[in-house]
Amino acid sequence: MKKEQVVNCQFSVWYPIFKKHTIKSLILPLPQNVIDYLLDDGTLVVSGSDHNTEQTHTNNRDPESEEDIQWSDDETTTTVTAPEFPEFTSKVLEAINSLGGRVFPKLNWSAPRDANWIALNSSLQCHNLSDIFLLFKSSDFITHDLTQPFLQCSDQDSPDPVISYELVLRKWSELIPGGEFRCFVKENKLIAVSQRDYTQYYQHILKQEEQISHAIQEFFSQHIQYNFLDEDFVFDVYRDSQGRVWLIDVNPFGEVTDSLLFSWEELVSSGEIAQQQVRGSRVFCSTGFIGHWTVSVSHGVCAVRAQEGPAFRYTTSEVTVQPSPCLSYRIPRDFVDLSTGEDAYKLLDFLKLKKSQQEDSDEQEVDEEGENAPQ
Repeated sequence: MKKEQVVNCQFSVWYPIFKKHTIKSLILPLPQNVIDYLLDDGTLVVSGSDHNTEQTHTNNRDPESEEDIQWSDDETTTTVTAPEFPEFTSKVLEAINSLGGRVFPKLNWSAPRDANWIALNSSLQCHNLSDIFLLFKSSDFITHDLTQPFLQCSDQDSPDPVISYELVLRKWSELIPGGEFRCFVKENKLIAVSQRDYTQYYQHILKQEEQISHAIQEFFSQHIQYNFLDEDFVFDVYRDSQGRVWLIDVNPFGEVTDSLLFSWEELVSSGEIAQQQVRGSRVFCSTGFIGHWTVSVSHGVCAVRAQEGPAFRYTTSEVTVQPSPCLSYRIPRDFVDLSTGEDAYKLLDFLKLKKSQQEDSDEQEVDEEGENAPQ
């Protein structure tokens, strides 16, 4: 995977090419002060709403007796004011209204799918800039886009291309996860198709395997093949209830993109997939790269087409249902580092904290014993 391939997968690059075959979207340049705000590690304070954004945080504060508290000089009060972006806020609200009042947000490449847990009803549906900021500032995927989009490229010796970051607002559409599929293209040939939400079993995929595969191949040959800037890439599609196929996203052909029910080893060598097709119509799922986690689906049985055309894999039984890979992003990063031993300094700090807490506890017990001692 080259840096140029990553650049070509930016939304603003592929959207004009396939505009007729995807969801209506608007693209807004992302100002530098907004980028700085998104990368700020300070307190999560969102702006862009109509209500007052000034928040006050006070030590030892009791809301029930707020009026009776007399604060002394040694008690600290910290006021955090959310940054304001009036011009950008106005443009975003205008764009949202033109798209029907509800949008799905993303940056040049990624959407904040790993942060849906923090949103209302765990949905990525946004109505204003505050909703967008809340998701973006909680997302590792967004941070990756902003800080290291070329991390896994093979040509690291070459200078990084200059990126103009953009906010993409897509008209909100209720997509059923069972209708989404990821397609892998190598040398302009569709070599593999995977169920997008492979953690769940959808009975209609098993019943409509032939129709789904045929519809995706036809869509690819008529609208996608030879029209993209690269010959190796990955694209996501959605097949609606009427059988029509829509383009959802385009991704680089490399490990930065989740391989789902395939492994990148076999995708790079398409002959391995072909051999599995000859051996039978069912195989065990391969190991897939999911974000920053490697998940083994060794017991998941998936179907593979045993005829000419791309390998087609999907979950065939409720027994193979897996938890969503994005659940791992709900765990604080510090906890992950501690559990895996990746950050020795955090472990030392944790042990020092535990030691300090133990010493404080011992001192408190000694004081209590002294107070309770007979006079």
